[in-house]
Amino acid sequence: MSKIKTALIVGASRGLGFAIAEELLNRNWNVIGTVREGNRTELHSLAEKWDGKLQVKYLDMTIPSQIERLKSNLIGESLDLLFVSAGVANEKGMQETIGEISTEEFVRVMVTNTLSPMRVLEQLTENVRQGGVVGVMSSGQGSIADNENGGNDVYRASKAALNMIMRSFAVRKGKNHALLLLAPGWIKTDMGGKEAKFTVEEVIGDIVDTIVSQEGKTGLQYLDRFGKPVRW
Repeated sequence: MSKIKTALIVGASRGLGFAIAEELLNRNWNVIGTVREGNRTELHSLAEKWDGKLQVKYLDMTIPSQIERLKSNLIGESLDLLFVSAGVANEKGMQETIGEISTEEFVRVMVTNTLSPMRVLEQLTENVRQGGVVGVMSSGQGSIADNENGGNDVYRASKAALNMIMRSFAVRKGKNHALLLLAPGWIKTDMGGKEAKFTVEEVIGDIVDTIVSQEGKTGLQYLDRFGKPVRW
């Protein structure tokens, strides 16, 4: 009998993070999902349904001490997958230009989308077994080569910065793990909005297929949900 695999999904209270956690459970994985402290979430209800297969941990990844606390809670835990799904868009949306955004809002988006996921990876990659997968939710809007229409200045910048830092991280950490930047496409979530092209249900199988198919590889890939390379 093959060993049951374990994933840690950071940012699993809703949206794609929640859907990834649920899909992995349906594929007989054990899952650890993080939510921010506060109100009960869908993930808590899912954990009750799965009775021991899903652990809920508390983490606001923008607070370094909480990342350290989670690391302490995971001592001795061997992961097959570490994936950071959490992220934000600027509050005024894609029409807000770089000249219009406040300094505070710019910093909030960059800290949440770029700095914080990389802090998580720096702290927790050592929990991922050799040959396992370490990934973050990027975006096709993080591609500099594909930016032909402009718009969404700050969100694009935060994901392009994430991509760049992941390339540097891969030089140091990419020898023993598959590193993944995932561009899932425009999806109907709280962040993607109602005008997005696809529902979560339509894409989640492809997303998880692409994530788990990286197992056993090394180095960094920037891929869409079908596993096709995205231009840097």
